[in-house]
Amino acid sequence: MSTPQDAPSVQPIPAVPVEVPPAPGTPGAEGAPPAESITEPAKLLRIASMVRELLEETRHASMDEAGRTRLVDIYRRSVEELGEIVSQDLKDELQELVPPLDGVPSESEMRVAQAQLVGWLEGLFHGIQAAMFAQQMAARQQFEEIRRRGLMAKNPEQQPEQHGAPPRGQYL
Repeated sequence: MSTPQDAPSVQPIPAVPVEVPPAPGTPGAEGAPPAESITEPAKLLRIASMVRELLEETRHASMDEAGRTRLVDIYRRSVEELGEIVSQDLKDELQELVPPLDGVPSESEMRVAQAQLVGWLEGLFHGIQAAMFAQQMAARQQFEEIRRRGLMAKNPEQQPEQHGAPPRGQYL
């Protein structure tokens, strides 16, 4: 049997903020700092997983008043924790779209509130994925432009690409 002294020490991993920039071509996309950000992505993922699991549990089991009271406490705490790790505009959106629960809600009210929260979190994840894809595409375009300029500098008489035709290499 191991003792707490035998257990390996766990070192926390520092949080890396995740910024969700505006999509390229939208007003404020150029030169403006991104408005939406997440300061603790790992915490966001843990809360989202927990809320999703709780939603599944509420769908498969009936709850008494004590269970619903506990679930309301967890729900409120989750919303508060999420509000602390997202930027102000995401916090405002969360407060606007996720309803506060007063008193002891019915099972159906609890399921609806949790489903709304899960939906908001999934939308947030989709927004992050879309922003990352847009960043990758923009980086690829920049790389291709740099590469094209580099080829033009090496071979000044080479004509620029015309109508999507690939540039000719030095050996063709």
